[in-house]
Amino acid sequence: MKLRLLAILAGVFALAGAAQAPKRDALRQVQTIPLSNVEGRIDHMSIDVQGERLFVAALGNNTLEVLDLRASKWVTRISGLKEPQGVFFGPKDNKLFVANGDDGSLRIFEGISYKLLATEHFSSDADNVRYDVARNQIYVGYGEGALGIMDATTGQKVADIPLGAHPESFRLEESGTMIFVNVPNANHSIAVLDRVKRSVIATWTLQAQANFPMALDEPDHRLLVVTRRPAHFIVLDSQTGKPVASQSAVGDADDVFYDAARKRIYISGGEGFIDIFEQSDPDHYRPIGRIPTASGARTSLFVPELKRLYLAVPHRGSQTAEIRIYEAQP
Repeated sequence: MKLRLLAILAGVFALAGAAQAPKRDALRQVQTIPLSNVEGRIDHMSIDVQGERLFVAALGNNTLEVLDLRASKWVTRISGLKEPQGVFFGPKDNKLFVANGDDGSLRIFEGISYKLLATEHFSSDADNVRYDVARNQIYVGYGEGALGIMDATTGQKVADIPLGAHPESFRLEESGTMIFVNVPNANHSIAVLDRVKRSVIATWTLQAQANFPMALDEPDHRLLVVTRRPAHFIVLDSQTGKPVASQSAVGDADDVFYDAARKRIYISGGEGFIDIFEQSDPDHYRPIGRIPTASGARTSLFVPELKRLYLAVPHRGSQTAEIRIYEAQP
């Protein structure tokens, strides 16, 4: 009897130990590439998947840094920019589009020689850049409130869509015509645009403030937004604007990505962490990891084709400027 009781207790303790065993890290750091002579804030990034090049907007350095991911090293930089913020590499036309906050310009470079091909001037503060694959158009958030639309091949401006205030992150539907735009200075709202009508068709107001990063889970009709005041991860129904979930998140977040293959959300914040959430279903999310990073490391880029997240770390004190590379784990 005593032996049987001991066996039962051993089984209970084994189960308890298994329940408390830490889950395997969802992201694992696999590489670091130094950014020599890069000072100040680092903003957004883009990638040439086929050529294995990463483009980094070094806002405080007024440069675009180019990294060779195959060789794991920095290769060159484009200088003379004016607070580069948004960047997009278009493989179709082999062009780099770089939005500059200081002079409001969108500069277009040839993708191999990095020769300047054209410059389009917006009123001010050219920021995030997105690409419409179906229409071969570039969207640029800028100024006191607008999205500018460019023909990606000719570099010519096509139209503007006015907004109530400066747009931060925005996302384009791939199977539909909607664009969702974070407009924090317009009553911490989200503007819903129809890119065929080129107009705002709805406005949703959030209870939290400073809504900067945004991602889209299009198949499940879910819009993923991160706010800074307070620091929260908020999920909305992208058809109605109704909030369906909310969780505390890393502070000073500037990028969020949805990993559709693994049903995960990655949030990078300047507080010094990457937060990872798991989607149980479209209405339920749970935190599964918090990875310590570095102060000010708030911008990142997740590339589904490579299963990798690239994190920009600025130079602060003894902390060197670098790109940290994380691989998504099964």
